[in-house]
Amino acid sequence: MTSLSATIQNVFNEPNCAKNANKSEAARKKGCTKQLQPGGAAGGCAFDGAKIALQPFTDVAHLVHGPIACEGNSWDNRGSASSGSDLWRRSFTTDMHEIDVVFGGEKRLYKAIKEIIAKYDPAAIFVYQTCVPAMIGDDINAVCKIASAKFGKSVIPVNSPGFVGSKNLGSKLAGEALLEYVIGTQEPDCTTPYDINLIGEFNLSGELWQIKPLLDEIGIRILSCISGDGKYREIASSHRARAAMMVCSKAMINVASKMRERYGIPFFEGSFYGIQDTSDALRKIARMLIERGAPPQLMERTEAAVAREEAKAWAAIERFKPRFAGKKVLLITGGVKSWSVVAALQEAGLEIVGTSVKKSTSEDKERIQKLVGHDAHMIEDLTPREIYKMLKGAKADIMLSGGKSQFVALKAATPWLDINQERCHAYMGYVGIVKLMEEVDKALYNPIWDQLRRPAPWDEAEINWQAKALAQVDVSAAGGTPTLLGAARAPYAKRTRSRKTVELSIIEECIPTHGSTTVGAMPQDTHASVPAQPMSALQAAE
Repeated sequence: MTSLSATIQNVFNEPNCAKNANKSEAARKKGCTKQLQPGGAAGGCAFDGAKIALQPFTDVAHLVHGPIACEGNSWDNRGSASSGSDLWRRSFTTDMHEIDVVFGGEKRLYKAIKEIIAKYDPAAIFVYQTCVPAMIGDDINAVCKIASAKFGKSVIPVNSPGFVGSKNLGSKLAGEALLEYVIGTQEPDCTTPYDINLIGEFNLSGELWQIKPLLDEIGIRILSCISGDGKYREIASSHRARAAMMVCSKAMINVASKMRERYGIPFFEGSFYGIQDTSDALRKIARMLIERGAPPQLMERTEAAVAREEAKAWAAIERFKPRFAGKKVLLITGGVKSWSVVAALQEAGLEIVGTSVKKSTSEDKERIQKLVGHDAHMIEDLTPREIYKMLKGAKADIMLSGGKSQFVALKAATPWLDINQERCHAYMGYVGIVKLMEEVDKALYNPIWDQLRRPAPWDEAEINWQAKALAQVDVSAAGGTPTLLGAARAPYAKRTRSRKTVELSIIEECIPTHGSTTVGAMPQDTHASVPAQPMSALQAAE
């Protein structure tokens, strides 16, 4: 057992990480010592990343040690699916209060573990450390060790308090917990030359089930899936697999790397998104298993299945190509999806005008350039305002992203499709690519978009809210301050110049917008004339 700081340092010293690939040995041992910047966990903290990575284990109770707000409602906050128990969807928390902060929460944690075992009898309990108990010094490792010995149940500490870093780091810390406490602790009932591990596959919307029947037909057995639809016993015995496929390297590259180091399990990084990538992944799995002792006939069965499924998939998406001709897609996602979904969309004839690479490795970026070309528009980080401008300026016909940015697309009156973890449809494999094209087609040709783009009856065509939003972005792009001043000045200037006079009430309304201090300065700012006002009796006397 190692300290949290030592574990984090060990995670950063990852030779298979793209950022460490070009470092010297001394620099790799030093790790990534860059200080965590304010806002570094805005996209999800380390605890969030650990919980997301491990929650798809279906027969495990996930206990969050901390205030109740850290847990929230787990029932439908992730689109993973289970073929068995739904225990993983339930929320368990110690619900720490002020009194626990003063006197410590270790007794409360022990009681919670005891209650869960008595009521649900799970295969194991994962205990997640959060910021508050970590700062007051609660030793969850000791509590889990005592509870495990007392109740004869595996109780696994997951040390990933949110303040240590981002969601990506939390996923890796979750992987370290599996390596230290779970993997290699049990033996499978039997082994075959066809056993593989899928690492980083979360079975979102049941995507794993689109690939598993094909693997079963070929004769390849999934010994364990980390962590989609995973069972605790399968993960504990996953060290007996013959090969592994890394589905999302940013999440759990440390698991695949250390299993190769400890147990001699080779792995490769692949994707099941798109026709060609799915075929390549199946061939690589078969080739790797044959190298580890599987019969050569495995490749023959693989090629036969690939040829049949490719023909069916190409025939199914052929009908969409005329409808997608000239259509452009803006892809706001990250990680493996930044290139794997690109390949799938291109196969249907869609053009990619930009793809986000904020969570992508250098290898991911190289794949994107290979797919799209060296002039590929790779987006590091975009504010909602910049996304809006890109949707309008690049004339993208549809945006594919997570739910967080959907309202930008709706404001731009642009079709939008969810491809993030909350999505309702599975897009993996040969069947999945056809489903993806169906959903893109539905979104593109939904009649609501034509209606939404029409100006409202009370709007003037030149000064509607969309014109104001674009003017605001133009001010930012020109180096100005992104305030309402520049956004409002253009439509008002256009409006006032087109008339000989402007009512005084309109000018008074515009004073805060233009930053003027007097009413008299407004005609000069707006190039407008003020109608003559009748003089008072006092002015006439003067």
